Amino acid sequence: MKAVTWQGKRDVRVDEVPDPRIEEPTDAVIRVTSTGICGSDLHLYEVLGAFLEPGDILGHEPMGVVEEVGSEAGNLKPGDRVVVPFNVSCGHCYYCDLLLYSQCETTQVTEHGKGAALLGYTKLYGQVPGGQAERLRVPFANFGPIKVPDGPPDERFLYLSDVLPTSWQAVEYANIPTGGSVLVLGLGPIGQMCARIALQRGAGKVIAIDLVDERLELARKYGIDTIDLRQYKHVGEAVRDRTDGRGADSVIDAVGMEAHGAPVTGLAQQLATLLPAPVAAKVIEKAAVDRLSALYTAIDAVRRGGTISLSGVYGGMLDPMPMMTLFDKQIQLRMGQANVRAWIDDIMPFVTGDGDPLGVEDLATHRLPLSEAPGAYEMFQKKRDGAIKILLEP
Repeated sequence: MKAVTWQGKRDVRVDEVPDPRIEEPTDAVIRVTSTGICGSDLHLYEVLGAFLEPGDILGHEPMGVVEEVGSEAGNLKPGDRVVVPFNVSCGHCYYCDLLLYSQCETTQVTEHGKGAALLGYTKLYGQVPGGQAERLRVPFANFGPIKVPDGPPDERFLYLSDVLPTSWQAVEYANIPTGGSVLVLGLGPIGQMCARIALQRGAGKVIAIDLVDERLELARKYGIDTIDLRQYKHVGEAVRDRTDGRGADSVIDAVGMEAHGAPVTGLAQQLATLLPAPVAAKVIEKAAVDRLSALYTAIDAVRRGGTISLSGVYGGMLDPMPMMTLFDKQIQLRMGQANVRAWIDDIMPFVTGDGDPLGVEDLATHRLPLSEAPGAYEMFQKKRDGAIKILLEP
């Protein structure tokens, strides 16, 4: 089959690789019909190559049709249309019982001290072959796959794999008061959905920041109050001007370590990628290599006693945190990989009911054949051609 493989920094290719097969009784194999490129994939494309090996299959946002099932794959059967969460979780261990599926004890990558395995995401998270491929082996198919109805287009359901549960958890963790205010940093796919979900769940004022025209325009379409980062030297002041001088009740950081405007740490990231892989891995794991512009902005823009929710990915271990400010402002901080299955029942009415209240069908700006993945990665990384969300179709 054909699959998108990592070959080096900014080098992904579509190669012929062996077809997946049933390896455990709880496995299934699906024919992938759509798969997304995520902002987290850009971390692999640009920064985290030290934790990959040439030939690793990328992608963690797949959906498709079941072709084969193991003897213990639960109620899945060939022909079922399913979305596959990016968490690889068993559904019955200590942490799964707590709905912390991203911490699943059965798939924890204890060798690297990490939580549950993830599809298509480095040796730190299990080096599980990903879903940017014609076919995908799905571990723990007796629990993970989400059955969806036939008929509506893939875009209606695909984002159940990552974008929607990640955004829903970010809003949940943000603890926005009913009628209160929330600031969303970054208007990529996660930020767009965070802002829309916050409005749907009762936020009174949703403010969002970005510096890409197409992203700002799309957010305004959904009633979001936008701030163009290029026009403001002090974002916190702009937010306070919109919130009675106090700052937002809650801030959602949907940017993470690839934030703009941090030349020193941006250079550190690039230098780390030039080191031999074993050395680079140690630097990234043990040192401060994140661009913290977004997080510092969140700390400045949130009101005293407010909450910051981190959904953007950070990778450094020694990143400097302004602890005095966090303590003085009495800020609450929540973060973590999305526990996908925990939120599906809450989200499903928004994607199966009448209309399209979250606008899932207009989020994708590009739908391309799998064969065009290398150009798609470059386009997304450089934010060219109005790219907000790119879907690949095997």
